[in-house]
Formats: sequence, structure tokens, C-alpha cells
Amino acid sequence: MADNTFCTPMLARPLEQGIDLVLHSMTKYLGGHGDATGGIVAGSAELIAPVRKTGLGHVGGNLAPAEAYLFLRGIKTLPLRMAAHCEGALAVAQFLQSHPAVRTVHYPGLPSHPQHDLARRQLQGGFGGMVTFELARDERAEAARVLDRLQLFTQAVSLGDVDSLACHPASTTHSFVPQQAREAAGVGEGMIRLSVGIEHPDDLVADLGQALG
Repeated sequence: MADNTFCTPMLARPLEQGIDLVLHSMTKYLGGHGDATGGIVAGSAELIAPVRKTGLGHVGGNLAPAEAYLFLRGIKTLPLRMAAHCEGALAVAQFLQSHPAVRTVHYPGLPSHPQHDLARRQLQGGFGGMVTFELARDERAEAARVLDRLQLFTQAVSLGDVDSLACHPASTTHSFVPQQAREAAGVGEGMIRLSVGIEHPDDLVADLGQALG
């Protein structure tokens, strides 16, 4: 089983690589506009049959018509949006990698990433829109200062939107994880996660530049 939310079928097709079931949070890139909530599981008819029976028959996990329409609308522009996400994310990652206020950048599109070669083999057309970086000053106050100075990035814990989003994992998505476990997993106080939207890369880089100071 693989979660393909970050890559979408535009960049990766796990079923073609031998995965049995593929999950997507449709709320993210497939919808793409932050206005619908849903999920999808894809696989062979044999494996999907019990998922349908349990999900639809016992839980009632089917989409409302309005949200189904929003997802169909979003999927129409998925190729265009993913191309823009990937272009912007690579530009942002390259900029951050050279900034003195940044210690580390995590993005599979950078040759410095430990799984860059694997990403080049498995991904098609780009490396995704998610970029995470660690500040040279590994402090929550410093991360908050940078986030509060951002003007084009909206502070939010979601991802895959046409608008660029930024969050501080240690105090949001991973706030329920004990500090010792967070640190062991590499989620430090100076870590910031970006979901790069479809704005022009030059504007995104300029916003990060002024925020980092």
C-alpha cells in the first residue's frame, strides 16, 4: 500500500510499480483549491471490492455530489497545476539551499537529497511541490519570526493548494508527538514546511528572501 498524495498520478503511478493499493487525500492536489474534503483508494477489482462493501455499505463513505463536482473540476487542471508546483518548488529549494539563514533543505529534486537518484528513476515530470527546510538558528521563536514575515505564503497545515502554504511542524502537525520523539525523527524547532503553490517562482523566492532577512 502506498500513499501517493504528494506525487499524484502526474508524477508517480505506484500500481505500475507493483503496489497493490494506492491512497490519495483528494483534499490536497487532486482537488487543488482547498474547498473540498475527500479521499480515494485505487487498486484491482478484487482488492477494491471489500473496500467498497465496508466503506459504502457499513460506513457510508461516499462523496456528496457537490464535493464530487469540485474534485472533477480540480482534476481537469491537475497536469497544469502540478507542472507549476514542481517548477516553483525547485526554484524555492535551490534558493533556500544557498541562503545563509538556512541550514538544510529537504527536497528530492536537489542532488544533495539522499534519495535524489531514486526520485529521478521513479518520478515523471517533476519532484513535487513540498519543500521543507531547517533554519540555521534551530529555535521556535526564529521560525515564528520567519513565518510571520511571509506575505505570499499563508500559514496553514494543509497542502496541495493553488496558494502557497507554510507551517511549523513542531507546533502544528507534530505537536502531539513528544519532543524527544520529534527530535529523533528530525522534526526540530527551526523546521518549516512549505507547500509551494502555482504563483510565479520569482515572487515566491522574493517573499522567502525578505522573510529570512
